[in-house]
Amino acid sequence: MNIRSFQGKTPLLGKGVFVDGSALVIGDIQMDVDASLWPMSVARGDVNHIRIGARSNIQDGSVLHVTHPHEDEPDGHPLIVGTDVTVGHNVILHGCTIGDFCLIGMGSTIMDGAELEDYVLLGAGSLVPPGKVLKGGYLWLGSPVRKVRGLSDEERRWIEYSARHYVALKNQHQQD
Repeated sequence: MNIRSFQGKTPLLGKGVFVDGSALVIGDIQMDVDASLWPMSVARGDVNHIRIGARSNIQDGSVLHVTHPHEDEPDGHPLIVGTDVTVGHNVILHGCTIGDFCLIGMGSTIMDGAELEDYVLLGAGSLVPPGKVLKGGYLWLGSPVRKVRGLSDEERRWIEYSARHYVALKNQHQQD
């Protein structure tokens, strides 16, 4: 089974949530209305919690994990993904916070304690180091990441469109 409890914590899936049959969801995870987790992705909320907001999509091969509470970090680092977020293929999200209306490019890695404010466009292959805060309204790119420029109105519309598109696509998959 691809949705599993761990130590008494069972994933909670909101109305219309899509979890592909080859994806894996474990432990203290909540996925809000119309969120989606695509093929070969893993969300492992075993040592802290994961929250995925409404209409957010986690695309193929992505890994979502958290950091356990310990002496240096008494709360550890949960993973929080806002609403209307698109997470591209093969992304690693580890104990970070993603604001609303963000688009995370393919192959990017976002580390513990990092935060993306609302309307961040993160270019493919970027590395966001631990604790880094990315100001909203900008394109960020690189390894390590750097601010490139402000977002255009067209890019903001594309981010919004991407989330809507993935809701429609997951609806088609659920109907088949």
